[in-house]
Amino acid sequence: MIEINHLTKKFDQFTAVDDLSFTVSEGEVLGFLGPNGAGKSTTMKVITGFLAPTSGSVKIDGYDITTSPIEAKSLIGYLPEGAPSYGDMTTLDFLRFIAEVRGYRGDDIQKRVDHVVREVDLAAVLHQTIDTLSKGFKRRVGLAQAIMHDPKVLILDEPTDGLDPNQKHHVRALIRNLARDKIVVISTHILEEVNAVCTRAIIINRGRIVADGTPAELEARSRLHQAVSIRLTTAYDLAADLRNVPNIDHVEQDKADRLRYTILASGGKPIFQTVSELAQVKEWPVSEFHVNKGQLEDVFRSVTQGAN
Repeated sequence: MIEINHLTKKFDQFTAVDDLSFTVSEGEVLGFLGPNGAGKSTTMKVITGFLAPTSGSVKIDGYDITTSPIEAKSLIGYLPEGAPSYGDMTTLDFLRFIAEVRGYRGDDIQKRVDHVVREVDLAAVLHQTIDTLSKGFKRRVGLAQAIMHDPKVLILDEPTDGLDPNQKHHVRALIRNLARDKIVVISTHILEEVNAVCTRAIIINRGRIVADGTPAELEARSRLHQAVSIRLTTAYDLAADLRNVPNIDHVEQDKADRLRYTILASGGKPIFQTVSELAQVKEWPVSEFHVNKGQLEDVFRSVTQGAN
């Protein structure tokens, strides 16, 4: 388990992380979200021991990252933002070096290297120097070194940054597989990543937690939760038919497509059946009709509004 209690990190007079407290349990994939400058990367660096906290504590499986750094860090695999490495080394040499740093010797070095190469699909670039790799391959090399020692906790800062759609799919599948017996924390600005791999998400703004829940719970906070989206074939006054209908908050007409409407629910109550029945009775000229479960992007904007 990761236990973070009243964590604060200051740089002179600037507070990057402001009294954060949360826990992450085995099997969870936590998405750590926030606008630029919110404190995501700083929090990651403190959790991994790269930066010392100003106050508060971080414990990894009971080991305090400040007072028992070796024990705590041995349990962590870390992919920093930008995936720094030694550019003049080949992929193979770099991974062998990481295996040695992690304490492997003899045949175990090659076994671990072979394992992570298969997991992250690096066979095609094993003998290239890292400086010559594409951004996507550099990210994969970074992920490979992070999982070299089969860590209990995996901290990933922007793990799919620079990857093409196929590579993203592969890495996300790998993360889901790794999460079966690990704790995975992912810092990302890609909101689709949350629905793709995360079981829980925390949104921070200006160093503080402003939302915490499963993706479904956060989406339920969206103003679009339970909204019904409709596109008509011809002009029709939907608002007139929906006036005074229970649980209907209001109707929005798309400014770019005047035949597309969004019917918003009052208090997030289900309105699909009511709207569907009314559409049939009134014979609306409908070409598209679906329920919106809510949008994480909408929630993200609402809880971080005012961020610089």
